[in-house]
Amino acid sequence: MIAADETFDGAFPFRPRFSTAPGFRMHYLDEGRGEPIILLHGEPTWGYLYRNFIPPLAESFRVIVPDHMGFGKSETPQDREYTLETHVGNLTSLIDDLRLDGITLVGQDWGGPMLAAYTVRHPERVRRVFLMNSLCGYGGMVAPRDAPKPPKLHESEWFRWVTASHRDGSYFETMSNMGGHVRQLIGRLGVESFLSETDFRAYAAPFESPAECKGAIEFPLDVALNRIGPYVRAGASGVPALRSKPAMLAEGMRDRAIPPALAIADFQALFPSGPVVKLRQAGHFCQEDAAPELVALIELFLQVT
Repeated sequence: MIAADETFDGAFPFRPRFSTAPGFRMHYLDEGRGEPIILLHGEPTWGYLYRNFIPPLAESFRVIVPDHMGFGKSETPQDREYTLETHVGNLTSLIDDLRLDGITLVGQDWGGPMLAAYTVRHPERVRRVFLMNSLCGYGGMVAPRDAPKPPKLHESEWFRWVTASHRDGSYFETMSNMGGHVRQLIGRLGVESFLSETDFRAYAAPFESPAECKGAIEFPLDVALNRIGPYVRAGASGVPALRSKPAMLAEGMRDRAIPPALAIADFQALFPSGPVVKLRQAGHFCQEDAAPELVALIELFLQVT
């Protein structure tokens, strides 16, 4: 866990806040005033990923950026399960603690399944959803039977490695040393821009021991071992409410973790009239590759919906 006052040479100068409502010490940022926007990170990142989004968005909105359990400045309790269901439960507790309504949920990587799983269960709290290099996971339930079949998530370069390394036993060895491998992992998933040594230090900082890597270890296994399926299907009755929300997708087309064709197909099945913006030179970590463009898209999306 990163020290609360760590700013990484001033690159992350925001006031740390903590909630114990989820049952552990969960770190979040809360900047600006106005309509609430929650920015959700994925694997193996934390709120640092949104450092270039927070100041401009906070000029007009209340920007909340949580670190999921086991990531960033949040604790990594060893007696908790690290599944999509658990992470969504933690997010729910934080939202309840902050008494938020009329929320715009923004999610990348695991942030997409999180915002979808939250929205199908609490649609009355959500105003809109904005996805970046992610998917909700419900598109296959509503896509026409004759629709072209998109690539499967397991077919991506990243999940092929997860599956193969889990099978031969090397997965845990690598992922238990996430701090030493984070540079290679971010490159494997897809980033096209230059990251500084400070940036890589920030991304490695939460993972100083095998115990602190627990969240990063377990997230990919939710997909590789299909642990995610029953929880996703349990929210199916809320899919019509999810589909009623204004939605937008910005997709970095050089993603090697989630096939862009799959993310776009999932989004368009759920939101046929929702805009899709293809970022040709951005990878999976589009927040690093195209921050100004994404901030402008989010601001425009909130203005017109």
